Amino acid sequence: MIRVVLPYHLRNLARINSEVQLQVFGAITIHTILTALEARYPMLAGTVRDHTTQQRRPFVRYYVCGEDLSLAPPDTPLPDKVISGEEPFVVLGAIAGG
Repeated sequence: MIRVVLPYHLRNLARINSEVQLQVFGAITIHTILTALEARYPMLAGTVRDHTTQQRRPFVRYYVCGEDLSLAPPDTPLPDKVISGEEPFVVLGAIAGG
């Protein structure tokens, strides 16, 4: 099972209290995790990535094993620690201001 940690506002929208565990088939990539997340929680479709382009939304970041993968291609294979469930795939809402 793949563990996914979502920011508070997305957990609220999906009506979940903690991290999500997803069954993902095939290669474990950013794209396949987000596709499985949106399939299980359709209300999240379009919140993390654009409906049409599938590009990451501005101010949304992806972290895996302490590494920022926000600018990585969506088909980037994820580390074994994520695949085994030892480490989560983290979606964060970035904060901007001045």
